[in-house]
Amino acid sequence: MLLWRDGRAVTVREFLVAVQALAAQLPVARCMINLCADRYRFLVAFCAAAVAGQTNLLPSSRAPQAVAEVLRAHADSHAFEDAAFDAALARCGNVDNAAFSIPSLRDEHLIAIGFTSGSTGQPKPNPKHWGDFCCSTALNAGLLAANAPNIVATVPPQHMYGLELSVLLPLRSGAAIHAGQPFFPADIAQALAEVPEPRLLVTTPVHLRALLREAPALPPLEAIVSATAPLDTELAATAERRFDTRVIELFGSTETCVIAHRRAAHTQAWQLYPGIALQPQPDGTQVSAAHLPAAPVLQDIVEMLPSQQFILRGRNSDLLEIAGKRASLGDLNHRLLAIAGVEDGTFFPLEPDASGVCRLGALVVAPTLDAAQVLAALRDAVDPVFLPRPLRCVARLPRNAAGKLPREALLAAVRSS
Repeated sequence: MLLWRDGRAVTVREFLVAVQALAAQLPVARCMINLCADRYRFLVAFCAAAVAGQTNLLPSSRAPQAVAEVLRAHADSHAFEDAAFDAALARCGNVDNAAFSIPSLRDEHLIAIGFTSGSTGQPKPNPKHWGDFCCSTALNAGLLAANAPNIVATVPPQHMYGLELSVLLPLRSGAAIHAGQPFFPADIAQALAEVPEPRLLVTTPVHLRALLREAPALPPLEAIVSATAPLDTELAATAERRFDTRVIELFGSTETCVIAHRRAAHTQAWQLYPGIALQPQPDGTQVSAAHLPAAPVLQDIVEMLPSQQFILRGRNSDLLEIAGKRASLGDLNHRLLAIAGVEDGTFFPLEPDASGVCRLGALVVAPTLDAAQVLAALRDAVDPVFLPRPLRCVARLPRNAAGKLPREALLAAVRSS
């Protein structure tokens, strides 16, 4: 069994028949932008593209502009959405009794190109080969899939974290995936109730914070997995107590996939996966592994510890210097979120002014506070040179589907408010 959809189990046979039928219907092209929102359709289309010899393009956003940019950069490509999926399978007629075979992919097949989120600038392409994905997924399976869990994921499959945990993990282990992408706490609780034990919730700190705030009753969980943004120790500990489970935080990137894990409620130290090596650099950290074709340098600053462990000390891009004083965006955001009444918020650098000085702005979700009250609280915790100018109170932050905050979206939100 591979997947849960519409209250029933989708068998491996059903899945492979659909993959085979769709692969025969795809337009002849080199690449496909997989925009399917339904996780079942996405998974079938992802595999059908591979069987047809195509590469899945995974833009950082499903926004029309982001999709158009990827299409322009890859001329021999086509976009594929949920409606196209249904139309293609309808043309195949009744495939219930169709013969099928288990496809075999070459390790060197370029199965996907993932794009970074754009949180520090323009999205960048990262090619992924099938053999490399198989190696990295085996590491995730060793940590998370020993008991063949049933996964509910709040993150989209187009994002690398979502792809790894809700597409590749079910394909390469005994895990199964719920087809939905629940957003609101009540929907997350409902989706979890639709799958049997053991249950694994794959989510983000934003969704986890909302679950704790609205406090829906959740069925028993084997574990909660979090990524895409730093997980606060107190938030992780509260979630472990409230839901009587483990909260496992994953560390990775579009460039590297997941490379480390920890239980943030219990330790600051990250444990590297076997075979992963980190080498601190002046501008970040180099990551090496047999399944990584290159040794990318991440912007993360780490302190190495014995036994393949490390502590994350921040990101190179997060280090700020204003008026001769230094701070980190991570610490500023921690202090902002610690203010009573603040539900969500972020600092970010604005464009330099005419004199070349780069100030900070901030967006805050605080329904019971106004901007002046938030600033007053910040004055007690932050050096005056790092106070945001401006600070805007908004109904919600411009997060993308993975919970990240693209820089352009933050700047646009400040300009429009």
